Amino acid sequence: MSHNHSHNHPTLSGKNLLLSIILNTVITVAQLIGGIISGSLALISDAVHNFSDVISLIISYIANLLTRKKKQTKQYTFGYKRAEIIAAFINAASLIFIAVYLGFEAIQRLLEVQPEIKSDLVIWLAILGIAVNGFSVLLLKNDAKNNLNMKAAYLHLLTDMLTSFAVLFGGLLMKFYQIYWIDTLLTLIISAYLIYMSWSILIASIKILMLFAPKHIIIDEVAVEVLTFKSVKNIHHVHIWQLNDHDCHIEAHLEFKDDIKLSEFDNICEQIEESLLEKFHITHCNFQPEFKRDDLKDLIKQD
Repeated sequence: MSHNHSHNHPTLSGKNLLLSIILNTVITVAQLIGGIISGSLALISDAVHNFSDVISLIISYIANLLTRKKKQTKQYTFGYKRAEIIAAFINAASLIFIAVYLGFEAIQRLLEVQPEIKSDLVIWLAILGIAVNGFSVLLLKNDAKNNLNMKAAYLHLLTDMLTSFAVLFGGLLMKFYQIYWIDTLLTLIISAYLIYMSWSILIASIKILMLFAPKHIIIDEVAVEVLTFKSVKNIHHVHIWQLNDHDCHIEAHLEFKDDIKLSEFDNICEQIEESLLEKFHITHCNFQPEFKRDDLKDLIKQD
């Protein structure tokens, strides 16, 4: 067997997450109370969304701690490297669930007489939401570029900041023009937007958990690259998957043209590993050597 590891991952800031949790807890309580007092469904939906932010940030924070502090053991051979992917999946799924629920509540309200809403309270709490979520977005912006878990948390906060802008706009319309149905309409728009923003993260996390090959890798192209090495006759039984955002693994059987020495095999594999890392960002290779072995030579083995 041949193995190769390459680890060069950005360091994530748990302190930024913790501060975001505290800030969003404060705004959640404030908007929930304000929404009940003012009668604004949009403000309550923003508070519920903020509450989902708090939960998602806590999950992300715990996952971040597990990923950084827990190492591999004989029982947990991969450690907790997938904790953040699970967190991303939970966060995206919860956001979609909340969006569907809020959309249903908004449709129910559309069928009823629109209540009068205390717009001043809506306006001030929306401004508070913009300030708090905007600051939290800035805290997580850099980490979100390199980590799916952080991206999920970042999108939670970004969408909530945009939600607060919408609530502010609606509050101004209600204050100056008494257009109270705008509150319900904004809730529907917010719900649709949340689903749209969360769907890609949900699908991406599911694909990683299901051990699908990364979308940037075409297995046929990997096979062509391996076969450029003259001593390799065939590559088959290929599996390529992502362990998390950064670690991409490949395992495969390599059939050689000649009955080579083990030292030669190691040398060839090192060259293949360097090539796959450079061209496909595959960080871990596990190859099984073969010579005139009587087995199926399909690129992908069908069980």
